[in-house]
Amino acid sequence: MTTTSRLLTLLSLLQTRRDWPGTVLAERLGISHRTVRRDVDRLREMGYRIEATMGPDGGYRLDAGGELPPLLFDDDQVVALAVALQGATAGGAGFEEAALRALTTVRQVMPSRLRHRLDAVQFTAVPSRAKGTSDTVSPEVLITLSTAVRAHEVLRFDYTGSDAAGELGAAEQHATSAPQTPRAPRRVQPHHLVTSNGRWYLVAWDIEREDWRIFRADRIAPRSPTGPRFSPKEVPGGDVAAYVSARFKGSDGADRWPCVGTVVLHRPAREVVPFAGDGVVEDLGPDRCSLEAGSWSWVALAASLGRFDADLDVVGPPELAHAFGELAARYGRAVSESASAP
Repeated sequence: MTTTSRLLTLLSLLQTRRDWPGTVLAERLGISHRTVRRDVDRLREMGYRIEATMGPDGGYRLDAGGELPPLLFDDDQVVALAVALQGATAGGAGFEEAALRALTTVRQVMPSRLRHRLDAVQFTAVPSRAKGTSDTVSPEVLITLSTAVRAHEVLRFDYTGSDAAGELGAAEQHATSAPQTPRAPRRVQPHHLVTSNGRWYLVAWDIEREDWRIFRADRIAPRSPTGPRFSPKEVPGGDVAAYVSARFKGSDGADRWPCVGTVVLHRPAREVVPFAGDGVVEDLGPDRCSLEAGSWSWVALAASLGRFDADLDVVGPPELAHAFGELAARYGRAVSESASAP
């Protein structure tokens, strides 16, 4: 490793965490402790404020908040930066233009070699909804919510939408777009800010309802000031990602669909796999395959299996077969009413 590369790696390590023992830095860089001290002195001469820390081995800390020279990036950091900033254009947080400008600004100050690496990472981030819809959340709202989460402070806000549309409890509520009406102010203990499928959500403990709720961030209008601090509760199951995923599937427990069934589709597996989502496909021959899939209700599962436009046999459970019968009767009534209409 050249001196320049070593200094770049050392600076990258110091930016990763606050305190680094000298012996650990020496092992990571494959150099002596004395060389580490010399490299730290070189970085100090370049304007980086690096403090020595006390301890048996001694160590170093990159001082935060000072004016630093132009940031240096290693190869992997350049790729991560390109992916993060390009992906931000589909985040639904109102950062699209700012992310593109940031990427352009960073690119201009990079050396030629890294600029080529940055340009090599090109992809299109596809938003899940049309730009300009009410799903977009302002950066100020996201900052307010995130700050309250980190500070463990009770959050007050006005919320637009009914309980059925705004507070998620079943998978079909995830796509609600009906006109919403203002509701009474809410008081919650905010726990996590999450993003899924182009939308932002606040996971919180609703103080009045004494239950967990998932609020759509684009429907939140924060009030100030925030309330008192609180001791955080544990999200059900201890894993916020699994909890939110389970709620999207209509389950209050584990991260799995509450209704799971199996059918044999009279279609080749290769034609089913691209559209099976999280279902499990098994090849049964040139024109048949089995599909195990789930949904938030048995009728919804039966309806979703009809999208493959193929004859099918119900393997089980009986609830799925009954759901197909209920769905057939419902469709039959729709056909009869349509035929009898003037």
